[in-house]
Amino acid sequence: MGVPGAQGVVVVGLGAAGSSLAWRLAGSGVPLRVVEAPGGSGRRTPERTWCTWGQAGPGPFGHLVSASWPRVRIVPRAGEQVVAHLGSWRYRMLRSQDLDTAVRERLAGAGVAVEEGVVEDAADLLEPGWTVVDTRPVPVPRTGRTLLLQHFLGRRVRAERPVFDPSTVTMMDFRVPQPAGGVAFGYVLPTSPHEALVEYTEFSARLLDEAGYEAALREYLRGSGIGEVEVLGSERGVIPMTDARFPPSEVPGVLRWGAASGSVRPSTGYAFSALQRQADVLARRARAGSPLVLPSAHRRRHLVMDSLVLEALASGRVDGAGFFSGLFARNPVHRVLGFLDGGTGPADDLRLMASSPRGPMLRTVLGRALPRVPLRR
Repeated sequence: MGVPGAQGVVVVGLGAAGSSLAWRLAGSGVPLRVVEAPGGSGRRTPERTWCTWGQAGPGPFGHLVSASWPRVRIVPRAGEQVVAHLGSWRYRMLRSQDLDTAVRERLAGAGVAVEEGVVEDAADLLEPGWTVVDTRPVPVPRTGRTLLLQHFLGRRVRAERPVFDPSTVTMMDFRVPQPAGGVAFGYVLPTSPHEALVEYTEFSARLLDEAGYEAALREYLRGSGIGEVEVLGSERGVIPMTDARFPPSEVPGVLRWGAASGSVRPSTGYAFSALQRQADVLARRARAGSPLVLPSAHRRRHLVMDSLVLEALASGRVDGAGFFSGLFARNPVHRVLGFLDGGTGPADDLRLMASSPRGPMLRTVLGRALPRVPLRR
């Protein structure tokens, strides 16, 4: 039996955003359709590893967490590393294939079939009394001040020697060559003394070629002491990091959401936690029969801070490796992680700003008085 007054919802795409809403609406009484691109079409979201942190699990998906860690590590290019215990918090890993399987099972249990098809125009799915939630990616607007790309190659690996500490995530290891106008680091999620997901990640304006990613990851494995490994699996991705505003759909009844709506945190590329907050609101409104209005993914002051950080990185005013390692060295770990997740208040935000390189950041702020030049394609 449906919920009286509830509107129908069509979810397009079963990536992080679409899966999060479909999970909440399955069996809720809200009329529901789910459309996902068929495998092999090139439109389906590739397999990914998503990470969150805090006291509780990521939204309703705590039971799907495949690994968690009580400590995080930051390794600067030179000097002493920062190893911080999270107390009651945990750093958690969720695999996209586990979420996809669980969501499809939940939908099937609620009698909702996942329709396979390539959606060219979300408006074609509109029916009276229904809203289409379109989570497909869109081209990045060129209206922001800064656009960097977070691009990475990750490998699930097995080492012969017990080189990994299963209690500690290496969030950022900056002992890699640094790109101009950006930052690069290694990222290690260990699942046993012998196995881990190891990534080489860059925030920069240009992508590498295939050989470039392979060489960078191979050099990180060597330079970090991990050494020779057996490759068990791979993942890669490109995430836009921009302070541009993503315009809403011009079609009444079509709601853009996810990376297409600015849910990705501009300064970090993180989105999963913000998507859970937004999904909660969208599901409540759908159950109440209210119009689906997307809440802001991030606080306005955090977006302003992110915009300044992006510009300072891209311009080369700040050394990216020194900037991020300095934040962790000069602040309690919960303050930094809270900011990255959008959970800090004004007082903590001010303390973080005070711990950043004052000269370069002040020059970036003063530069805002100059006219903005639109980004070139």
